[in-house]
Amino acid sequence: MMGLLLVLLTAFMASARTRQACDDEKAPAAAKKTTVMRGRASWYGREHQGMRTSSGERFDRNKYTCAHKTLPFGTRLRVSNPETGKAVIVRVTDRGPFRHQRILDLAEVAARPLGIVTHGAVSVVAEVVPATTPLGPTDAPEELAALAADSTITAEIHTDIRPGQTEAADVALLAEPTATFVIQAGTFGDPRNARAVMDKIQSVEPKLLVTTVATTTAEGKALNRVVVGRFATQAEADEVRLRLARVGVAGLVRQGENL
Repeated sequence: MMGLLLVLLTAFMASARTRQACDDEKAPAAAKKTTVMRGRASWYGREHQGMRTSSGERFDRNKYTCAHKTLPFGTRLRVSNPETGKAVIVRVTDRGPFRHQRILDLAEVAARPLGIVTHGAVSVVAEVVPATTPLGPTDAPEELAALAADSTITAEIHTDIRPGQTEAADVALLAEPTATFVIQAGTFGDPRNARAVMDKIQSVEPKLLVTTVATTTAEGKALNRVVVGRFATQAEADEVRLRLARVGVAGLVRQGENL
């Protein structure tokens, strides 16, 4: 009788170890889903050179940086082009792009090896990587083709990652953000005029977030749109718009995604 009990106990423990091993194998894949996004990426370069980004840094088209709508400044991403297998590591320093069809805007030096400068925009896979990862060209992930084909990976990535965090697997999903309102303070063909408006706004409202969004007309003419703030409600945005109007800066309140 004791022998039978011993056999049953041994079998139960072996089964438990097998289930635990299976769970351990599945866990990394589940964690990875929270750190990966897929969508279109574009670029910005000479016309924004030296302009102040949303993080306060001056934009440099020759540095491996990018713009993302929600990730904390300093977050590092591996951005890969599934068509070519090329990849780069970039750091988030700016906000944008403010259009549904794009998930990232890369500085020119980062966009070039991915073919983005040549084509204007390409489909990419972007992953949060450790903060110690060196910036610049890198190897694409071995599972790039699978990530590019995974229909559960979308353009959205909402995380609680903080700049300087070293383990990408620690990222957790947060709730979908509420609508964001901004103030459109003018659209200019000459980037110097856009910068003059930005400087004026920052001189009277130094705590406001002020940036530019690159866009083009139907005829292909490049334009620079000055965008102020990120407000949770339209009422907050209107209050700031009125303050700016008193110092001679006209603006319109828009939803950020509809610029």
